[in-house]
Amino acid sequence: MPPYDGNALGEFLRARRTRLDPVAFGFTAERRRTSGLRREEVAQRSSISPTWYTWLEQGRGGAPSADVLNRLASGLMLTEAEREHLFVLAFGHPPEMRYREHQGITPRLQHVLDAMPFTPATIRTATWDIVAWNTAATVLLTDYAKLLPEQRNILRLIFCETRVRAAQEDWMSVARFVVASFRADTTRAGASREVTRLVEELSAASPEFAALWRDNDVVGPGEGVKRVHHPELGPLALEFSSFAVEGRSDLTMTVYHPATSEEAERVQSFVAARTPD
Repeated sequence: MPPYDGNALGEFLRARRTRLDPVAFGFTAERRRTSGLRREEVAQRSSISPTWYTWLEQGRGGAPSADVLNRLASGLMLTEAEREHLFVLAFGHPPEMRYREHQGITPRLQHVLDAMPFTPATIRTATWDIVAWNTAATVLLTDYAKLLPEQRNILRLIFCETRVRAAQEDWMSVARFVVASFRADTTRAGASREVTRLVEELSAASPEFAALWRDNDVVGPGEGVKRVHHPELGPLALEFSSFAVEGRSDLTMTVYHPATSEEAERVQSFVAARTPD
């Protein structure tokens, strides 16, 4: 039996159904005993039988398939968070990830980055394109604003930019970690097909990438130390942590912090001197 809590699935479906405006969907609003869509109207919009939908609301008939849940999510105009909740109620786990093209970040999320004036921080997509950064990242890592959007991909920078490669203390270790993390992220996000062209491009441009990709290694997100050689500050050890952005499963924030207090002081002075007032 599916892990229902009483009839939580049916109650959720009913709550969403009664909040929809019939007129907005081309249905008449006359002679309705309750607000929202009727059961048969939801069934019609979801391309399932009215009897089956009624049973779902009543907690009868067993667990629906993932296909039925996706059709219900579409018919009820559920948000992504509501769709995920629907699957958890029915199966006890979220739905299989569906990759979505990056839609940009909110000003509020950019404010989070900017609130860390001396701590480099970036946001990347599931396909490892950098889409947001703060001033400290510009000063210490890369001035992403000077790059075309397609050039802001981390793998392209690691494997195709001599400046970025030369700045790594142990480039091969970094490259191996990046490829293994990239593989895990794109698979988790359901974006394996979307990165096929990038993988082919990098395999042709870099024998090292091609060999690492064939290894099929995967690692999860987490923490570590990034050791770089900055052209003005010299060797730097930056501790980093990666976090999923709440409500945006397609985005990951990575925050870097100097590993020692002495490095932190040097970094703060250096960034402050290059930050516009």
